Amino acid sequence: MQDWQLPPGVSRGLWDYFQDPAIARSYDASLAGTPLLQLDLDFFRRHCPSPARLLDLGCGTGRLAIPAASEGRWVVAVDLSPRMLEVLGEKARETNVTVRRLAANIVELDCFPDASFDQAACLFSTLGLVDGGENRRRVLRHVQRLLRPDGTFVLHVHNRWFHLGTRFGRRLLLKNAWRRLWGKERAGDFLMPPQQGVGPMMMHLFTRREITKMLRGAGFRVVEVQPVSQNIDGRVCCPWLLGRLRAYGYLIAAVK
Repeated sequence: MQDWQLPPGVSRGLWDYFQDPAIARSYDASLAGTPLLQLDLDFFRRHCPSPARLLDLGCGTGRLAIPAASEGRWVVAVDLSPRMLEVLGEKARETNVTVRRLAANIVELDCFPDASFDQAACLFSTLGLVDGGENRRRVLRHVQRLLRPDGTFVLHVHNRWFHLGTRFGRRLLLKNAWRRLWGKERAGDFLMPPQQGVGPMMMHLFTRREITKMLRGAGFRVVEVQPVSQNIDGRVCCPWLLGRLRAYGYLIAAVK
């Protein structure tokens, strides 16, 4: 596929990454031990009780979709990668749960009618992998449209200012600022190193103010922003003390 044929919001590196069957098969093993896996499940459960109709965007191999279905939710799992969805289907059959799977671009969700879901999730910085600010806003507008009144949206993003804490990170931020002055880069857009031999991929890193403003602009009311860290428990100690610089990312709950 030539770059001019890529779906809206999908970078070349992301497309290549998600079409690689070996990556889908090794995905769960590559995330083993990551503290965010349990932290975001706990955060999701706190804000999204069961039973409910759940839309899981960027579902991967089902790390949220399968436990959510096991707890009595009616789940639709959406991912750009048919390979990831194959693995999810196998895991769902092994655990005897039903997860409806759709290979689709989360920027283009017109196939779903309005007010189809009680809950939506977009975890593990999936929103940051969408290329272009307007495309990211399109995702949020779709979610707002698809949720029923008082529906809950849970998402995770990476924090841009975390990188002020390292010499490499400061160089990255300075380079980003310099390239923006020359019109070669957008604020917060960074090229990630190649992942498992594929890439590099674009990743947008958010500020807390940026993501909460985007959610409110899409018609959401933000009810909780939880800073997350790279610590073993995933929590930021004393978040009131420069928490916006120390947080590796944020888990956010918002209500329509």
